[in-house]
Amino acid sequence: MGRILPLIILLALIIYTAVHVASSDASKVRGLPKPVWFLAVIVLPIIGMFGWWVFGRPLPVSPPPMKAPDDDPDFLRGL
Repeated sequence: MGRILPLIILLALIIYTAVHVASSDASKVRGLPKPVWFLAVIVLPIIGMFGWWVFGRPLPVSPPPMKAPDDDPDFLRGL
């Protein structure tokens, strides 16, 4: 079991990363095109996964800052 557990963990990480690559928006993927990232994760699992999570995945977009009610024209129009 000691030799199989790391392989099971690696296989789970490969599958998780491949699904993440496949479900990512192609216009927001960084570095390489999405199909190349997918192939890199499958063909070169450790290097491909590391590359995807560090260099390829889309960066999270932070929401715009909240406006105070007196700075929001839509709110002021509704008064």
